[in-house]
Order: sequence, then structure tokens, then C-alpha cells
Amino acid sequence: MTRNLKTDLRKKANKKKAKQLQRFFKTGKGEYGEGDLFLGITVPEIRKTAKKYTNSDLTELKELIASKYHEERMAALLILVDKQDKKTAYDFYIKNRRHINNWDLIDLTAPKIVGIYLEGKDKDILYKFAKSKNIWERRIAMLSCFHYIYKGDHKDALKIAEILKDDKEDLIQKAVGWMLREVGKRCHQAIEEEFLKKHSKTMPRTMLRYAIERFPEKKRKMYLEMK
Repeated sequence: MTRNLKTDLRKKANKKKAKQLQRFFKTGKGEYGEGDLFLGITVPEIRKTAKKYTNSDLTELKELIASKYHEERMAALLILVDKQDKKTAYDFYIKNRRHINNWDLIDLTAPKIVGIYLEGKDKDILYKFAKSKNIWERRIAMLSCFHYIYKGDHKDALKIAEILKDDKEDLIQKAVGWMLREVGKRCHQAIEEEFLKKHSKTMPRTMLRYAIERFPEKKRKMYLEMK
């Protein structure tokens, strides 16, 4: 089945698009996606293909998630999202997280696999990941909280944002700012602003810009000038 999925994906490959994606996802030497390879396939096309293979077992997904091609790893993760057994999906995700090594792979799946499984459970692993030296574990920690924010629960998101508020990595700054913005949108803006009043003067400017993106212009300027 894995071989058939790969064949289907490679029929959609586009060399020109692959080069564009490799630049967009920073795959050059020393960049965050160093060495990642692309086939040049859009996310909707990957989703459509993955839907045909939702019955793939974990042995097949283990082979697929270890692929050198970004789109094949994404297909494995999208199949995993649809697994009915959420514990099995979560365990597989955590065990194979070294292959979940770019921001889009995390953003599309961490809330729907890690976030969902840990709802109502101990979330120590998210706090452990938030303190990790690995950028992708830190992003998993923050993005997993999107599931809770979406349901109106901001507690863990703000605690993890507190841990990551001084992070030096641009991709983490953007993730934290984005989740703070979502807290303001889906929970209450006053809750977001309470956090910002404590930390806006010291948090990275990128993080702040993302967090206040939906504020009225006058209020955005106020926060930026405070910064």
C-alpha cells in the first residue's frame, strides 16, 4: 500500500514547484529545513491522495514518515490524524517525532493528534517539549494548545507561552504570537492583553506583531511604541 501511495504522489510531482518549496521552507545549509527534499505537490493534492490510504497500518506509516521527501512524511501524518484510535496515533507521533521536522507538518497535525489525545490528561510532556533545545519539539508544545484554545481553554497555552516568551527562534516567536492572538480571538481579548501587559516590552518584536495583528490600529501602535 505504501508503494502505491508513493507512486500516486510522484505522479503529481512538479520539479519547478519543488525548487520553489525548497527555497520557501529554508532547506539550504544552516537553515532550519536543511537537507529536506520536495516533490513539488500542494497540500490539497497530498490530502486527496492520503484519503485513499486511510487504512494504512502503522508499519506502513513508519516507512512513509521516514521518507526523505517532505510530502510523503506529510501524507503519513495526515493519515495518522484520521486514525480512530487516538492513543495509538499519539504514541506513534511522539515516537517518530524526529521525522516531524518542519513547521507545516507540525501545524497541520499537532493540535489534532497531540492536543486532542492530551485533553483532560496530564500535559507534562508539553512542558517538557517547551523547554527542549529542539525547535520542533518547542513548536509542537505550543501548537498542540491550539486544540484547547479553539475550545475556549487558554490555561496551558498561556503557561507554555510564558516559557517560550524569550525564545530566539523566529519560528517559535511566530507560533507563540499566533497562539496569543488566537487566545484573544477565541477566549477573550482581555486575557491576551493581560499577558501582553506583563511581557510586551520584553518579548521579541516578531512575537508581539503576530499577537496584536487583529487589534485596532491605534492599539497596535500603542503596543509597538511601548516596545
